[in-house]
Amino acid sequence: MAFAHITGTGSALPQRILDNAGLEMIVDTTDEWITRRTGIKERRIAMIDKNESTTDLGALAARRALEMANVPANEIDTIITGTVSADRIFPSAACMIQRELGAENAAAFDVSAGCSGFIYALEMANNSIKAGMAKTVLVIGAERLSSLVNWQDRGTCVLLGDGAGAVVLRASDVHGGILSTHIKSDGRLWDLLYSEKGNQPPPESLNGLATTPFHLRMEGNRLFKQAVPSMAHIAELALQKNGMTREDIHLVIPHQANIRILQAVAEKLKISMDKFFTNLDKYGNTSSASIPIAMDEAFRSGLMKEGDHVLLVSFGAGLTWGATLLRWSMSPG
Repeated sequence: MAFAHITGTGSALPQRILDNAGLEMIVDTTDEWITRRTGIKERRIAMIDKNESTTDLGALAARRALEMANVPANEIDTIITGTVSADRIFPSAACMIQRELGAENAAAFDVSAGCSGFIYALEMANNSIKAGMAKTVLVIGAERLSSLVNWQDRGTCVLLGDGAGAVVLRASDVHGGILSTHIKSDGRLWDLLYSEKGNQPPPESLNGLATTPFHLRMEGNRLFKQAVPSMAHIAELALQKNGMTREDIHLVIPHQANIRILQAVAEKLKISMDKFFTNLDKYGNTSSASIPIAMDEAFRSGLMKEGDHVLLVSFGAGLTWGATLLRWSMSPG
């Protein structure tokens, strides 16, 4: 059986930074309230005139991952993109990214699983490699959530940001890489987080923002109560599957949703927050892009080395949630 090893990571973020002080000029909120409730200080916002579409960001993150992996685009067998904010209803963001990369030999498609999209895509990529159907898979999480924001809703507009992250998976007969993937969903609770028809024009201070005829709706309190036990349970499932305990985990890279959720998950798992990598203070919630962006940042910062056990865990619209346990295959530098 082949094992899927991550051999390259990459990320891409828009140029424009919208900090909490900027949001105070748009909606009735304060920096103190946002920071205390979410842990977010700023987020990146994609602009039309900066070539920062979902496709653009996804392709740039992919190029950086391919460069690290030293893999040419024509060797990619499959491209899987987790997104809920593709530039068009169809074709898929993955196919549009494929064109940008010149990955002419790949099959490409999207996965829509909310903030769990990257974990769901990893599951598909891992299974494809284990089954011998692919040797090189490019997995991307790319979002432009600012296009789905109702900038008059202070409960959601303070949370979301734009960006993309990517990893290259290569088949190997060396044990390690992705040890296991686990995904779950509960469609009975879809109405806790969803998109609804209609939206308001963006504020003048965000002139040049891409817009869609939909906006995000969320029941934050009920979502919190579902997210914490779901993330903790599936993380425990990944550990049990591999005969490991929390002491075996070097780093947890969670979906960057809200600092209070992450603190509650850490407490429930009895894993120190010191082991949780967080960058939501800089980027906010970038949905399916948050884990691969964080993974790229953590690795390039020297926080992961070959042999480390890394736990990825997510929760999102659907409701969906998932976990992936890795034995890291690369060393910094």
